[in-house]
This record gives sequence, C-alpha cells and structure tokens, in this order.
Amino acid sequence: MAVDSKTVRRIGHLARIRIAEDDIETYADELNVILGFVEQLNEVDVEGVMPMTSVIPATQRLRADKVELGGYPERIVSNAPLSEDNFFVVPKVVE
Repeated sequence: MAVDSKTVRRIGHLARIRIAEDDIETYADELNVILGFVEQLNEVDVEGVMPMTSVIPATQRLRADKVELGGYPERIVSNAPLSEDNFFVVPKVVE
C-alpha cells in the first residue's frame, strides 16, 4: 500500500492535525518508509511460534470468583463528589 498526498490529508483530518501543504509530500514519503519496514515483517517465518504477551513467563494471581454481600454503601460513595441516598449523582447526559 502506497501513501499518497490524498491519504496524508485524510489521516491529518481524522487525527485532527493541521498539516501544511509544503509538508504533505514529506509525510507521504515518511509513511511509505514506515510501511516498508512493516512489510518486512511478512517475510519472517513464524510457523510454530506461539504468540506471547510478555518476554518473560508470568502468570496472574487470581482470586476466587465469589459473591460478597457488601453491606457498606456509605463507604462506596464516600469519595464521590456528589451522592444522594447512597447513589452516585452524575450530570444529565441525555436530553
């Protein structure tokens, strides 16, 4: 995929970034170089390689998934900027 000036303008619009007309060709060239590096990843043989989420083996400490009664609504809303009858009060967002 080659990036042209139209694509650079669209990327700038979507990212809400003002791009000067003088810089559009420069950005197109730079993006094409970056995409060229990414294309090289297709040449790597990854057959039989398991996907990994970390470079070191790590496991999450899990806790039992059990229902608790709670029973302390005052503590839950104690740090809320505004609460009423143990409920969070938030600004209206839907008309």
